[in-house]
Amino acid sequence: MDPNTSPSTSGTEGKVRGGGDGGLALLVIASCQLMVILDVTIVNIALPHIQTALKFSTESLSWVVSAYTLTFGGLLLLGGRTGDILGRRRVFIFGVLLFGLASLLGGFSQNAGQLLAARALQGVGGAIASPTALALITTTFREGPERNRAFGVFAGVSAGGGAIGLLAGGALVEWLNWRWVLFVNVPIAVLIAVAAPRVIRESERHPGHFDFVGALTGTLGMVSLVYGFIRAAQQGWTDPYTLTSFGLAVVLLSAFIMVERRSPQPITPLHMFADRNRAGTYGMMLFLACAMFGMFFFLTLFVQNVLRFTPIRAGLAFLPVSAVIAVSAGITSQLLPKFGPKPFMVAGALCAASGLGWLTFTDVHSTYLGSILGPMLLFSLGMGMQFVSLTLMALSNVPHRESGAASGLLNSMQQVGGSLGLSILVTLYGTASRNEAAKQVPAFLAHSTPAEKLAFQRTGQLPGQYGAQVLTSGVSEAFIAASLFALVAAVIALVVIQVRPSDLERLKGNNTPAAV
Repeated sequence: MDPNTSPSTSGTEGKVRGGGDGGLALLVIASCQLMVILDVTIVNIALPHIQTALKFSTESLSWVVSAYTLTFGGLLLLGGRTGDILGRRRVFIFGVLLFGLASLLGGFSQNAGQLLAARALQGVGGAIASPTALALITTTFREGPERNRAFGVFAGVSAGGGAIGLLAGGALVEWLNWRWVLFVNVPIAVLIAVAAPRVIRESERHPGHFDFVGALTGTLGMVSLVYGFIRAAQQGWTDPYTLTSFGLAVVLLSAFIMVERRSPQPITPLHMFADRNRAGTYGMMLFLACAMFGMFFFLTLFVQNVLRFTPIRAGLAFLPVSAVIAVSAGITSQLLPKFGPKPFMVAGALCAASGLGWLTFTDVHSTYLGSILGPMLLFSLGMGMQFVSLTLMALSNVPHRESGAASGLLNSMQQVGGSLGLSILVTLYGTASRNEAAKQVPAFLAHSTPAEKLAFQRTGQLPGQYGAQVLTSGVSEAFIAASLFALVAAVIALVVIQVRPSDLERLKGNNTPAAV
């Protein structure tokens, strides 16, 4: 059985279970999703402070994001299947507690290695808890309006979690310190774990196979690939560790494909890519995630390190992104039955590419209103069109029994694509910033005081406008590549995606979905 599909209907299936209070069950399930979703943005706001406290370089700082998203995306489908086999409530509670424990360890981190290990463990916990939480909705609520309402709340939490994370992250960093963006998860996880057995009934267990080899080779292959790009940004493309990392990635990812082709129950059902539209949709999500993760990462550094925004102000600065995505997605969902998804997929990708291209003109004299807000809104408009359209196309013509695998694979592509794209953008950032630093260092030394020179020798960081110029040069270069990623997505939408008449009929409600 697939991770997020409901079990076969029985006499008890569909009832609101566990103490008879569906509202409390939904609160527990939605709270878990909120905790997992907001973790990405809440940590993003804290990145400049984490960089200073634990002495990350800008290139290695991207691992704070990638350590989480790689394990989360790589193990997401395995987490869903684990719930099917061992019981969803049991696995849900374990994932939540593991996430809370990793957050606690991360908050106490004293060096970069400890934090990255904790972030990877958070990703494992999230990969176990998130798909199981979604699947629990299907076994906790009756099919029909009750379940639709629950899915609506779950989707709303998923969409709004990013905005809440921005505000919460800014407040915690400014009023306490960066460690609290991790500590805050601990009491939430404990409360969820205590409440779950009281309001959620255990699901049936289903026989199945754990594709541990597939999960291990796929995740480690992506980690090795991402490490290769980040190592190249720091040490160059001819560095032995860089070349070894790329070689290991080829071996592991090749092994992953072989394992998945032979496995009776693969973690990544490769036959999903046989459908032209679905393969194109997954490709678009991969490239758009490459661009999106990079935008948030570099703009977070820019607004705090160059524009000198406080953490709270930085969080507020990104709120329009969430608002425009929500409005754009809502309008798109209303227009889809009339126009179909392809126009929105093409236009959305072009809007995202245009917004990112606009950001390439950012420099040390830029302002938020004059140079940042406009591109962000244009990018957000495009991404709002994409999220609805991509989800629809990923699930189009998918049998009910495979809908969980199809949606889970789309989520995995987003997380893994974001990690891979960020590593590539960081590599380009590293090259451009080193070239700019070679120009700025002599100018700084010519005009600096002895105390400033001593501080530079001790930290290796250029102060003030010199450092801002280096950062901005690298960020602009990264945005050029990010806009190209979005353009590739637009080309895929234009050339690969073909909307069939039956797809439009289903959007209008005139046809039943794909067969079971």
